[in-house]
Amino acid sequence: MSQSTNDEFGPVDYLVVEFPPETSHFSGEMAKELASLVEAELIQILDLLLLRKHEDGSVEALEIDDLDQMDELRKIETQIAEVLAADDVAKLAEAMQPGTTAGVLVWENSWAAPFASAARRAGGQLIATGRIPIQAIVASLEAETEGD
Repeated sequence: MSQSTNDEFGPVDYLVVEFPPETSHFSGEMAKELASLVEAELIQILDLLLLRKHEDGSVEALEIDDLDQMDELRKIETQIAEVLAADDVAKLAEAMQPGTTAGVLVWENSWAAPFASAARRAGGQLIATGRIPIQAIVASLEAETEGD
């Protein structure tokens, strides 16, 4: 990747969302929302997989092409770079429970690219990043409300 291309990238994140068989009910809503984020140019999808971890611990990785009922995501499929290697997939699957399905998403935060580029041009280097789970925010707000 050239320096100019590197300089134009926003932060890249990933997530793995597990769906236990007894509670999962896919309606296409997630695919529709993801497609709308891409269409609005807020994110760029770098990789998208569906993982199935069988009861024996074996893992099956499926690309969008392998899946039925993914019409919303097929619209953005041409952008996907497939950045995850087999070793990455194996490590991500270690966190899954047997008998579950998980979605793996790697994306660039396109909305943040101008700020990130400006920070790099100013000599800045990312030294820490993190994410606060929404459950922690809700608990903090509830505790604050109870304290009033």
